[in-house]
Amino acid sequence: MAAAKKAVLGPLVGAVDQGTSSTRFLVFNSRTAELLSHHQVEIKQEFPREGWVEQDPKEILQSVYECIEKTCEKLGQLNIDISNIKAIGVSNQRETTVVWDKLTGEPLYNAVVWLDLRTQSTVENLSKRIPGNNNFVKSKTGLPLSTYFSAVKLRWLLDNVRKVQKAVEEDRALFGTIDSWLIWSLTGGANGGVHCTDVTNASRTMLFNIHSLEWDKELCEFFEIPMKILPNVRSSSEIYGLMKAGALEGVPISGCLGDQSAALVGQMCFQDGEAKNTYGTGCFLLCNTGRKCVFSEHGLLTTVAYKLGRDKPVYYALEGSVAIAGAVIRWLRDNLGIIKTSEEIEKLAKEVGTSYGCYFVPAFSGLYAPYWEPSARGIICGLTQFTNKCHIAFAALEAVCFQTREILDAMNRDCGIPLSHLQVDGGMTNNKILMQLQADILYIPVVKPSMPETTALGAAMAAGAAEGVGVWSLEPEDLSAVTMERFEPQINAEESEIRYSTWKKAVMKSVGWVTTQSSESGIP
Repeated sequence: MAAAKKAVLGPLVGAVDQGTSSTRFLVFNSRTAELLSHHQVEIKQEFPREGWVEQDPKEILQSVYECIEKTCEKLGQLNIDISNIKAIGVSNQRETTVVWDKLTGEPLYNAVVWLDLRTQSTVENLSKRIPGNNNFVKSKTGLPLSTYFSAVKLRWLLDNVRKVQKAVEEDRALFGTIDSWLIWSLTGGANGGVHCTDVTNASRTMLFNIHSLEWDKELCEFFEIPMKILPNVRSSSEIYGLMKAGALEGVPISGCLGDQSAALVGQMCFQDGEAKNTYGTGCFLLCNTGRKCVFSEHGLLTTVAYKLGRDKPVYYALEGSVAIAGAVIRWLRDNLGIIKTSEEIEKLAKEVGTSYGCYFVPAFSGLYAPYWEPSARGIICGLTQFTNKCHIAFAALEAVCFQTREILDAMNRDCGIPLSHLQVDGGMTNNKILMQLQADILYIPVVKPSMPETTALGAAMAAGAAEGVGVWSLEPEDLSAVTMERFEPQINAEESEIRYSTWKKAVMKSVGWVTTQSSESGIP
């Protein structure tokens, strides 16, 4: 029986999904896209000072090994032979910046996370050097100058961390986003590890020209980044190298996509105009714009969606980025202690069914799209003696939905064709109250695949489809049909509009809170 079971499955593909709050390893059947097994480990975030967010790169790497080992054990218990795993894809939190020593394999500083704000004064100084009539940074990268992207984080490390400066001088330093750190480490590290990234992750560094698909000399000079520390840029689907340790030693790593691009692929948004919204630590709405770069008039980013093979064309996307979505639930759990587990928020919100005029703007890292307002900070307003923790929980869920509405409105204005429904994914989509609220606030149906792990699925698809692996077909006729759950709007449009306009009033109250922080110079 066991042998028969093993024979039936056909080739499997693994995916590392290294997010901001957790690491997962998932294994899919490449013929049916069915999820067979997975393991998840939460990642510590460190906040050494106000506005600073760091993670330990070694803890991240260790969590990947742990998830792989545990998933392989679970497959063994299911009587599935792990030698059927033919490829591994990597998907990752984007922009988060690591510098390490290529001789020892040791990180030279903690990873500076995308949400980190320590670079605000770096950003202000740099922006003075960009001519008003020629924003060459934006036209080359598709990105506004912001603390969000890697170049300013790397600039800060080079300015403030002696170990990093010294390693660069001695030609020992390598820079990478999390995908590069993982692939280099998994393919051998100091013993022949492959130093590469893919076009989607490169497009989030602010050093990459999204038209020529190369590191840009002028940008590197502007940020004063030595080009020798940058990884080689590859497509999102090709064999980068082989696993050098652990249960899956010898398996090719052949897919690499930033998490939001991976979700776009996993949601099968391969046509111009198809879009998805992922609810993770932050919230990210991406719309495929085909083979053309579309520049936003309404505060969205232009980014690389994917390039699924060395000789395949590059596809672009418009992106609305919201910094804080799931992170607000984690904050209610870890900082305020009003819930013990993230799942409990649904219970609290259900008890009241309304925020009762309470609004929560979670601008913990300033506001991202469509405002790009670094001076904003989080506020809870509209409080009365009647307000309790249930109302605040409800307001936190509404905040995620209102922020999505703002980026959806911007997307509709940029594209000219309003989306008729919203495809959603990510951990928070398991919250039914959130999904219903989202449909009510957008006033269009919200559609969710029954398997919400689309980020990992996208990375697995890229890995399985790579030349030399070829176990996953991305031809439209071969993609398996996905079962969907639909949430239809249930409130009247007028009520929806009133709540939204009050939200915008609250957002205006969160802006202009901080003048350049003094808390940014140097390291304690």
